[in-house]
Amino acid sequence: MVYVRRISAEDFEFAVQLTDTMDWNLVEEDFEFMMDLEPEGCFMAIEDSEKIGVTTTISYGQVGWVGNVIVSEEHRRRGIGALLVKHSLDYLASKGVGSVGLYAYPHLVSFYERAGFEKDSTLVVLKRKASSKSAKNLGKIRTRHLQKIIDLDALCFGASREKLLKPILSNTANLCYSKVEGKRVLGFIVAKTYSGMAEVGPMVCRQGREDAAFDLLKTTLTNLKGFEVSIYVSEKATSVLDTLLNLGFMEQFRLVKMVYGMPFGEDCIYAAESLERG
Repeated sequence: MVYVRRISAEDFEFAVQLTDTMDWNLVEEDFEFMMDLEPEGCFMAIEDSEKIGVTTTISYGQVGWVGNVIVSEEHRRRGIGALLVKHSLDYLASKGVGSVGLYAYPHLVSFYERAGFEKDSTLVVLKRKASSKSAKNLGKIRTRHLQKIIDLDALCFGASREKLLKPILSNTANLCYSKVEGKRVLGFIVAKTYSGMAEVGPMVCRQGREDAAFDLLKTTLTNLKGFEVSIYVSEKATSVLDTLLNLGFMEQFRLVKMVYGMPFGEDCIYAAESLERG
C-alpha cells in the first residue's frame, strides 16, 4: 500500500539520490532550505517501508508552488506521481492557497492537465560560463531598500515572497544587486552561488524597464567570472533572451509554467527564482 508522509531530515539523502537520476544538481542543503521555508509542505511517497517518491511545496499567502515531483523509475506509471500532486494541492489548500504554479517538462503537460493545471507560459532554461566584461557598477542591495524590493516582487509575482526573499537576500554567499532611481527601486537581481556554479534569479523589474534588467544582468555576470551560470527566463522577455544569447548563453531546454486555479504574475518577472519555488 502506498501512502504519503512529511519528509524528515533522515530522508534528505534519498531525496538527493532520487533527483540525481534527473541531473537536477540538488544537495541535502536544498531540501533542508525547503523544510525551513515550508516545514510541513515537503512529502515522501512510501510503499511497504520503501521510499519511492518526493515532492516539495511552498505557500505565499494566496499563491503556492509545487516542485521536485519525482518517483523512482521502477514505480512510475502507477499513479504515485498523481498521488503526490494531489497531496500537495490538498496541503496548499489547507494553507489558504487559491492558485498554484509549477514548471513542467513539455512531455508531462498532459499529466498535470489531468490534475487540473492549465498551461500559462513558457520558461527558457539557459546556461553559460560567465566571463568578465565591462558593465555598469550597480550597488548591492541595501537594507533600507529591502521592503521596497519585497513589495515590488509581490506586485510582479502576485503574492508576497518575503519568507523566501529575506533569507536569500541576507545570505552573504549570494550576489544581490538593485537598480535604484532616486528613492524608487526599478528592479533587483540575485545570483545564488555554490561550488563553482551560480543560479541567477529572481530578476524582477518594473513594467517597461528592461533597461534596468540589462544593467542588472551585466553587473551580475561581470562578478560571476569563472562560474557556470544558469538562468530561467520567461519566453515573453524577448529582448532579455536576445541579450543573453548575444552574451554567449545557450538554450538548454524549455519548461511550461502551469497554473491550478486563477492565473497570477505579471510580465515584470524576467527570471525565475528557481524551478522549485517559482
